[in-house]
Amino acid sequence: GRDIADTKAPRSRGEILHWADITDNDGKYEPAIIKAAEDTALLQYTGGTTGVPKGAMLSHANLTINVQQIIAWSSSLGLAHERVMGILPFFHVFAMTTVLNFGVKTGSTMILMPKFELDQAIKLIRKHKPTILPGVPTLYNALLNHQSIKREDLSSLKLCISGGAPLPHEIRTRFEAFSGCKVVEGYGLSETSPVATVNPITGLEKDSSIGQPVPQTHISIRSLEDPKQQMPQGETGEICIKGPQVMQGYWNNSQATDAVMVGEYFRTGDVGYMDEFGFTYIIDRIKDMINCSGYKVYPRRIEDAIYQLDAVEEVTVIGIPDEYRGEAPKAFIKLKQGRDATADEILTHLKSKISKIEMPEEIEFRDELPKTMVGKLSKKELRERTD
Repeated sequence: GRDIADTKAPRSRGEILHWADITDNDGKYEPAIIKAAEDTALLQYTGGTTGVPKGAMLSHANLTINVQQIIAWSSSLGLAHERVMGILPFFHVFAMTTVLNFGVKTGSTMILMPKFELDQAIKLIRKHKPTILPGVPTLYNALLNHQSIKREDLSSLKLCISGGAPLPHEIRTRFEAFSGCKVVEGYGLSETSPVATVNPITGLEKDSSIGQPVPQTHISIRSLEDPKQQMPQGETGEICIKGPQVMQGYWNNSQATDAVMVGEYFRTGDVGYMDEFGFTYIIDRIKDMINCSGYKVYPRRIEDAIYQLDAVEEVTVIGIPDEYRGEAPKAFIKLKQGRDATADEILTHLKSKISKIEMPEEIEFRDELPKTMVGKLSKKELRERTD
């Protein structure tokens, strides 16, 4: 055995260090005793998109079980020794589980990017021909709208996994048509390690669904007024999750922990419902809901309708103060390069898609929309700039 510090780093990219050599042990070092279900492996901080970030305590069991759940879900593909595209940063739990931990568990090659840059990502895809591409909706949208994408060959892809934010129907169908690869939408949070539900790879498909629970996971739709009351099938409520991947609690914040746990169920803060086949559907975040004259207006419904316009590249909707309605929707839109659209054209399109109470009070066109560090559209930043 030898100290890890004695192991020389590679002099060049051509030199390889073997893990067995680095961890070789002649008995001098005692392995740490880890209680997988009890010992915290990671403080995964929430994105803070609706408030102050909190440290979700994820145990060794939380993380390892979630990878096993993904492998069990994808068993029909027989995934092993894949080439996984690591565009998302590892500090985000989605990438840590679906790229890093999955890659280690299955002996797969990870194609990593120190920092996301779209042109470089396309070059790496062209060179290494990944078989699995995990990404957020804005990534798939950016790839579709890149000037060189029509010349690229994506036939190596076996599976695309979308998470982190709702995947607009228009983006999913366009990417599938172009790549020839199915885009499977999943759902989870920092507090659930993160994967809780995912759509099946084969068999029954449900459009706009976030899928069915992964193995050993239970989804319960609870009343928005009383989280202890379970809602009947098909009725709307808060999505709550129970399973071995649910966090131990928030670091040094028992009050916040108590606020999100109802027994063994974690309250997600997302509004949705479940159908008779166990598929779950997200309507929107509770905190994103806009209160218009006493009516609940969900931004996602407006966004999905606007995405149907071919000139639109990105859109996000927030609530703004309104003297008459209390709150009213405002849409922020980024158009595709070289395309034009007016606010009147947007509103004319929406008249046949959404109700009068859901119609945006304002439409603002921007060259760029703010995003989080993992590339998700940031409503929080827009609210702060608008206030």
